[in-house]
Formats: sequence, C-alpha cells, structure tokens
Amino acid sequence: MRAAARRLIEHVLLWLGLGYLGVMCLAWVPVAMLLHPLLPAAAARRFGRRMIMAGFRSYTGFLAAIGACRFDLAALDALRGAGPLILAPNHPSLLDAVMLISRLPDVACIMKAGLMDNLFLGAGARLARYIRNDAPLSMVIGASEELAAGSQLLVFPEGTRTTRLPVNPLLSSVALIARRARVPVQAIFIETASPYLTKGWPLLRRPDMPVTYRVRLGARFDPPGDVPAFMHALERHFATELAHVPLPALPSANRAAVASNS
Repeated sequence: MRAAARRLIEHVLLWLGLGYLGVMCLAWVPVAMLLHPLLPAAAARRFGRRMIMAGFRSYTGFLAAIGACRFDLAALDALRGAGPLILAPNHPSLLDAVMLISRLPDVACIMKAGLMDNLFLGAGARLARYIRNDAPLSMVIGASEELAAGSQLLVFPEGTRTTRLPVNPLLSSVALIARRARVPVQAIFIETASPYLTKGWPLLRRPDMPVTYRVRLGARFDPPGDVPAFMHALERHFATELAHVPLPALPSANRAAVASNS
C-alpha cells in the first residue's frame, strides 16, 4: 500500500510540474510574439533573457517546493559578472539548460532550428536572440558576436544528451567559437543519479522522486590555438571528473547506442 501511495503521489507531482511549465510557457508566448517586432534588438535581448531566467528559476523553485526535485545550483552564482565565457556543461537530461539559465541573467543559447521554429518554445527564444544551429558558419559568427557584446554562451559540447557514459564524444564547435571569439571555455559538471529525461526517457514517464541534481564548476580553459589538442584536453577533463560520480542507468533506448559506440 505504501509503495502504491508513493507511486500515486509521484504521478501527481509529475503532472503538477509539467502543468506549471506548460502554463508558464503558454502565458509567455503571446507576450514574446508581441514584443519581438516592437522592441529594439538590444532591449529585446536583455528583457527576453531576464524573463527566461526568472521563469526557469520559478520553475525549479516550484519543483523543489513540491518535493519533485532537489537542486544544488549555487556554484553557478560565481559566473555572474564573470564576463564573456563559453559555458560548456555535460548534458544528462532535458532539464540541464533550465538549471543553468535559471541562475544567469545574460546567457545566449545555441538551439536546434526545430525548437526555434516551434510555436510553443520559439517565441521566447527569438525574443532573447538565441542562435540557430542549422548553418554552422552563421552559428559560429552569431555566437562570436554575442560574446563580443558581453554575453555568456551556453554550448553543450556533446551536441545531444549523453548516450555513452560518462560523456559522449565532444564536438569541435565549442573550440572553433572560443578560438574565433578569443574567450575562455568554462567546463561545468551536471551530476544526477536519476535517468529522468535522459535520451530515450518518455516525457510522461514517472521517475523515482525526488530527483536530485548538483552542478559544479570545472576548469576554465584558455581560447585554443590547436583545436584538436584542445578538444582532447576538454574531453579528458570531463571523463576524469565524471568517472567517479554516480551516474544514471541509461534507458533501454540508449543501450543500443552505447553498444554501437563500444
């Protein structure tokens, strides 16, 4: 009986969390669509990013308040006022960008073009002047311009959520942007033992709660001269730092990917 009651409560918490996020996004979409053509680009960028930060902070606070999640994100506060940086975290779950942006007021994100065009998510991203990833050269140029303007840039070097523990092979785009913009790369480690919202986890599948997340800062790398050497050092840093962290069991959909990579 206790186990059944616990499962029921966790289902309720799952739906409460998704409902809160859905209502928040739906309320923001018409406002963002209205403001996009009206505000100057700089004002839209600043306002859009601060509103996204406030919304994500409200969302993580709500998840913590209802007991669905526990977040330890205090390490990110050291990056406020740190100037232009490329923020390079590992990518275990769909909540990763939410957690990082919830603590930082001027983050430019590189987003999949499909999400930028999505009616539900795209309006706020376009207002905040996030960067599309469908054209590599324009993506690198746009990212460099954001860094030159003083923003911090969020890039997931794995390119997608982790399918090979502890970290996927890293993509060189992070080094190319850092070299062009001449800014450092800050490694960030997101730690969780839960498989919730990892690659292959259905959105409506209930996890064991509370889901616990901890974020900590890694090394800060100078802009690279040698891109392959830089990427080797960055990937080794991730593999070393995450090797002794309790990691989630991958959903079955990922185990085939792991086997194909081994």
